[in-house]
Amino acid sequence: MNYIVAKDGTQIFYKDWGPKNAQPVVFHHGWPLCSDDWDAQMLFFVAHGFRAVAHDRRGHGRSEQVSDGHDMDHYASDASAVAEHLDLKNAVHIGHSTGGGEVARYVAKYGQPAGRVAKAVLVSAVPPLMLKTAQNPGGTPIEVFDGWRSALAANRSQFYLDVASGPFYGFNRPGATVSQGTIQNWWRQGMMGGAKAHYDGIKAFSETDQTEDLKAIKVPTLVLQGDDDQVVPYKDASLLQADLLKNGTLKIYPGFPHGMCTTNANAINSDLLAFIRR
Repeated sequence: MNYIVAKDGTQIFYKDWGPKNAQPVVFHHGWPLCSDDWDAQMLFFVAHGFRAVAHDRRGHGRSEQVSDGHDMDHYASDASAVAEHLDLKNAVHIGHSTGGGEVARYVAKYGQPAGRVAKAVLVSAVPPLMLKTAQNPGGTPIEVFDGWRSALAANRSQFYLDVASGPFYGFNRPGATVSQGTIQNWWRQGMMGGAKAHYDGIKAFSETDQTEDLKAIKVPTLVLQGDDDQVVPYKDASLLQADLLKNGTLKIYPGFPHGMCTTNANAINSDLLAFIRR
């Protein structure tokens, strides 16, 4: 398997598919998943002649289950280590949920200053800040995240089944077409990773204020989210992202859930391709 060593010595697993001389499309996964969550997108872009790259975040998937560094700064630094190792240039970085926060921090701090990034995409992403504060009154109360931490610590396996079976893909909505394979794949990916990384990751994705990251991004950035996202409320996420970005394009999908890259892959892939080719 392919691994690189991050700046602090952590081993990070990555995938690198397609022609090495093609434009790279780099995928950053959500919590608590791994690069496998991008299968539908990676296969699609390889079939269209692109180079598809994705890594497992530290403590997730096949990457090393280290005790520390489960924060947005380390996530972005690890992503930068992958990009530098593969010498990715003119790349399009696409991040879903927590991966969107990783993309925002990576592009602002590493990729854009180094001239490695052509475009970025934030999909159902957590920036600028998920947590409800006096300055962010539309955010999610801390009690919700405390509940996630308690459920994870008490019975991580059951918690992950509940998330995948319910709000993540909108399978709890009346009339939803439920896919047991999708639920089991989400659970599988989650249980591959480490409980410590996932527990600490809740703080990382909910309490990191990325307002300045978004303001610093100059490359064309596509912002996508469903208005039935039950995990990251779109009014406190994509709408604010579009306002903060210097060169952002916003698209809201009526009725799409948080995990729309899986449930509505054809629509998302088509829009991603159109943006990249624009």
